[in-house]
Amino acid sequence: MKSTSKFLIPCLGLVFLLFQSCSVKYSFTGTNINYELVKTFSVDNFFNDSGGGPANMEQRFTEAIKEYYQRNTSLELVRTNGDLQFLGAINRYTLTPQAVVSSGDPNLPDRAGQMRLTIGIEVEYINLSNEEENLKRSFSFFQDYDPRTTTLLDVENELVDIIFENIIQDIFTATVANW
Repeated sequence: MKSTSKFLIPCLGLVFLLFQSCSVKYSFTGTNINYELVKTFSVDNFFNDSGGGPANMEQRFTEAIKEYYQRNTSLELVRTNGDLQFLGAINRYTLTPQAVVSSGDPNLPDRAGQMRLTIGIEVEYINLSNEEENLKRSFSFFQDYDPRTTTLLDVENELVDIIFENIIQDIFTATVANW
């Protein structure tokens, strides 16, 4: 029994040291941020260069991205020159028909059974602590609605919010989650 404990105690100590030296950092939000180097982020106002959309769309997107990063990281939002910086523009806002529905009358034109709202956003991400992670990329997402039962004006705000949420999740994944 004594010889087993003489062998077991050093082995347990060795295992402990191995686990201690091989530490892995986990995050519940999936971020890959080194908070010792990166403490702040800033978001420049995104501009609407698409020629469409609600009047306050660029402000809604800018505020939504700020809120998302504040909610999902421990970074402090600063006005300018953050350790992580986001800037860009909404460069696409399009409505396209997706499914044609026959009117059944040769004198009436066919109609769209589904319309698709697509929004695209060009984002430049600057990481001052690791320039290899900088990126400039377009993100887009779409949402469909039925123009036979509702108008764009009735669902536009809801569609824009859903699209923004998905685009911001993609931006988050591409920037601080590093997937």
